[in-house]
Amino acid sequence: MAHPYHHALSSVRKWGGTPEDYLRLHAWFDESKQIIADYRHRALRHHAEGIFMLETIFGPTITLSTGRIIPTRWVGEQHVREDLGRIPSFADWVRAIRPEPWMGRAEKLSLEDPPP
Repeated sequence: MAHPYHHALSSVRKWGGTPEDYLRLHAWFDESKQIIADYRHRALRHHAEGIFMLETIFGPTITLSTGRIIPTRWVGEQHVREDLGRIPSFADWVRAIRPEPWMGRAEKLSLEDPPP
């Protein structure tokens, strides 16, 4: 889906309420577009751990404007499935990253040199 609002409309069809009930949750998933504005932004939050992060940040449930209480995890699962067709693990994303030499470089630390 192109925009968090469209995900929110889909949530309304599933559980009721208004788009505003869901918009902040769906927007959180897509905030990573600030870093990279193409589908690769999804590697940061569109996975199983991202869904649990959503729950940690926004709480285990939300109360809709209708008074209905639903799990935030349902909303996260819906968002990821709509974008990817399934819920991958973070490891699924990492396996798709082609390792580059600079990723493994590390400076040798000297115990004699004080930090700057």
